[in-house]
Amino acid sequence: MSEDEAPDGETGADGDEAEDEGSEPEETPDEDAEEATPETEDDEGEGDDEADAEAESDDEPGLSEEELHEAIDGAEEQLEGAETETDLDEVEATIEAIEVDLGAAELPEPDEDDEDAEDPREELESRIEELRSDLEDERGPYAEDVVEAIDAEVDTVEDEEWTDDGLGEAAAAIEAFLAAVDDLLSGELDDDVEEDVEALAAALSRAIAAVEAGELDPDADSETIAALLEATDDLESDLEAAEVWLDLSVRERMQRQGFYDVLGHYKDYPPEWSALKEHEKRGNADMVLLALEMFDSDFMEEHCLSALRRMGDERAVDAMMQRAQKRNKPAIEILGKIASEEPVETLCEYAAAEKDPQLQYVSLKALGEIGSEEATQAVADQLVAESYEVRSRAARALGLIGDTRAVEPLADALSDDESDVVRASAAWALNQIGTESALSVVSEYAGDRAYLVQSEAKKAEAATAGV
Repeated sequence: MSEDEAPDGETGADGDEAEDEGSEPEETPDEDAEEATPETEDDEGEGDDEADAEAESDDEPGLSEEELHEAIDGAEEQLEGAETETDLDEVEATIEAIEVDLGAAELPEPDEDDEDAEDPREELESRIEELRSDLEDERGPYAEDVVEAIDAEVDTVEDEEWTDDGLGEAAAAIEAFLAAVDDLLSGELDDDVEEDVEALAAALSRAIAAVEAGELDPDADSETIAALLEATDDLESDLEAAEVWLDLSVRERMQRQGFYDVLGHYKDYPPEWSALKEHEKRGNADMVLLALEMFDSDFMEEHCLSALRRMGDERAVDAMMQRAQKRNKPAIEILGKIASEEPVETLCEYAAAEKDPQLQYVSLKALGEIGSEEATQAVADQLVAESYEVRSRAARALGLIGDTRAVEPLADALSDDESDVVRASAAWALNQIGTESALSVVSEYAGDRAYLVQSEAKKAEAATAGV
């Protein structure tokens, strides 16, 4: 064995060195920690700096009262120098920033013990509110303002009650306005309009469409917008001056609608009454209704309603229904004379109005005159009403309606009601229905204590014998 060879299991010095050179030394956890530590310390240092900066920022006081007033002063100067919508937008942004600063400011509270003490925050808020109002006043005018103004005149045209003369005046005003709009927008508006409300409103709608199509800029087209608004103001004045019915006295309105045309030589005073009577003779229900609507007179109202009651014209149904909705008894009587079935449902409700027997009475009478079998049950229910007058009227109404379903309740009333007036009405109603069963019920009362019931019984016997 040579001197350089080492026995098995032994390692020479050179071997140790070779092994050290051929392998990387193992890293220990301590070494890793030492390498990471500087980086962690750096991060923590940066975090502390940021926290310190935030703390310093939080510690900074907001604007003082004086500084806020100075900011508002500056915004006011900025508004005075604004010339365009863009400038005004910048003023608005300034105001919004001041509002934010005001919200963050720590301002002194007013002394609660001093009633005259002023709140600095309220004073600043008031100045900002006034500044905003001034800002809005400086904005525009806009094309939208013109559209809104024209649209208001469309409502005027549609809502007013024009006289014939007034409609012509309105048409002339709108034609002049359309010509002005056409000149300002260099368009091709048709300024020839008919003297008709629908046509006038349509013409103004064309003007609105022309303004919207013009895409007017509030800065570049400010003069055009101002001129359009001036033309719209002129239109408003002209339409206001045009004649409407409310400009006339009642007599002038009635004269123009031909109410007095039927008068020749008349004896009755006032002439309105004479004209009313002549219209009643001629069957002019529309004129009677017009007089009822127009004349604010108890005298004329009474005579108009009396005329309509005598006429019984179906053209009066709507007007009388409106009055009947307010439980107007003369109107209900007229509806009975007209005999239209339209008010039946309403009258059935009134027939059950126990707190108003007079309303029940006139409603039952009207239902009988109308004669609709739809009302039979509602009327029969009132045969047991507290008022004997209502019970009597219900019985007679059933007789007028003639529905055979009423025979049994009428027979009960004839037999059991304590009032001879009601019993006589029930007997009369059974005779009106006139069926064999109805007549046989009444004929049994020939010896009744009440003369009127006896009389109806004899009529029933005669009718039965005739059959």
